[in-house]
Amino acid sequence: MPRKRGAAAPPPFVLWREVLVAYAMPAATAGAGGLATGRPQLLAAALTTIAGTSALVAALIGARLRHRPDRSWTVRVPRAVLSVGSGLGAAALALLLGSAGARWLPLIPALADSPWPGRLRLDLPVSAAVAAVITTWRWRGTRRHS
Repeated sequence: MPRKRGAAAPPPFVLWREVLVAYAMPAATAGAGGLATGRPQLLAAALTTIAGTSALVAALIGARLRHRPDRSWTVRVPRAVLSVGSGLGAAALALLLGSAGARWLPLIPALADSPWPGRLRLDLPVSAAVAAVITTWRWRGTRRHS
C-alpha cells in the first residue's frame, strides 16, 4: 500500500524519471534543431553526446543526492547556490573530459576524419551543467527544509 503524503509533504525524488527526462528533453530539443536547420551532425550529437551526457550526469548526481539525510549541508545551503555550484562543478569536470577526448580521440584511425570529437568541448560541459543544475534543483525541492 503506498504511503499517503500530507498536504505539506514535498513530492518524492524518483531517479529513473529524472534520468529519462534528462535524456529525452535534450534529445528532442537539439534533435529538432538539427532537423530544422538541416544539420545532421547536430541531430547525431543530440542523441549521443548531448542527451547521453545529460542522462549520465543526472544519474550520477541524482544517485549521490537521493541518499542525503534531511540534516545534511546540502539542505541548509540555499537552493539556487547549491544548484549553480553543482552545475559549475559538473561543467568544469565535463570540460576537462571533453577537451581530453577532443585531443586524443582523433588519434584513433576510425575517428581521424570525424567531426564528432571536436564537438565534445562544447557538448559535454553544456549538457553536464544543465543536467546538474536541473537535477539538483529538483532534488532540493523534494527536501522538507527547502
